[in-house]
Amino acid sequence: MDLLSTILREAHFASAGYRWLEFGTPFRIGFDRPGLRGVHLITHGRCEYLLAGGDPVPLGTGDLVIFPRGDAHVLQSPGAGTGPVVAGFELATRTPGIRVRGGGPVPETVVMCGAFVMGEPDHPALRGLPPVLRVPGTDGRPQPWLVPLAEALEAEALDGGPGSDLVMGRLSDALLIRALRRHASAGHAGWLAGLADPYVSAALAAMHTEPARPWTLAALAGVAGLSRAAFAARFTGRVGEPAMRYLLALRMQRARNLLRDERVTVAAVAGQVGYGSEVAFAAAFKREVGVSPGAYRKAALQNARL
Repeated sequence: MDLLSTILREAHFASAGYRWLEFGTPFRIGFDRPGLRGVHLITHGRCEYLLAGGDPVPLGTGDLVIFPRGDAHVLQSPGAGTGPVVAGFELATRTPGIRVRGGGPVPETVVMCGAFVMGEPDHPALRGLPPVLRVPGTDGRPQPWLVPLAEALEAEALDGGPGSDLVMGRLSDALLIRALRRHASAGHAGWLAGLADPYVSAALAAMHTEPARPWTLAALAGVAGLSRAAFAARFTGRVGEPAMRYLLALRMQRARNLLRDERVTVAAVAGQVGYGSEVAFAAAFKREVGVSPGAYRKAALQNARL
């Protein structure tokens, strides 16, 4: 199975709009809108990104950075220090068109800024994503696979026309998925490393395909083709948490999704996520989520009606 596509569908991954930000020195632009996960491609000039509590990290023309967990961050001119921060979302919304000006009077840095959302932010796979994915450019150019996507996005944004938002969304999806796939194949630790590991990915695929199956650590190790001890160590090392803990979180995420449909009884939800009784499911759900299945459903349906 295509596990990355499966998990992105489960997380309700969707791209948002793009703007081209033209900055003059000095500038400090903040990105902290809840739910939005930033995408920045430096198309001209230099800047730095800064996470809360971290040191500035330099970026140059051709570099792509993605913040897949939605961490608040700042883009700033090199050496901008601790000056005032302008909110990027407000800057974009109060400026018509796709080109947004900020900072000093002479634009020296241009950044293609986009965002995407995850409709299921508590999906267990998202916990294993790093705070930043970086795809460095080469000789002032983006990676070869990124060039046509970036050019097509800019052309579509400038030309507009019927269906433009849909086209940009599809192009953005391709850009983000390619970046995630590249990061997985690079061997970095974390959930994406689990996708690239043939043993771990086999177990992940089994869990996502049949979450209600009465999996044991030994059964998952058998799917992976490893001994129980070797599998347990390998899964935790790649994904960042034990296999059975991941399975529990996956089941609870499926349960939250099912509970939002008032046509599905709590007993039916229990069966679909691997529990033989409604009582056992309710106890596990409250332990993990903090409220009973009924209380969660009531709150979710109320929020949906707002």
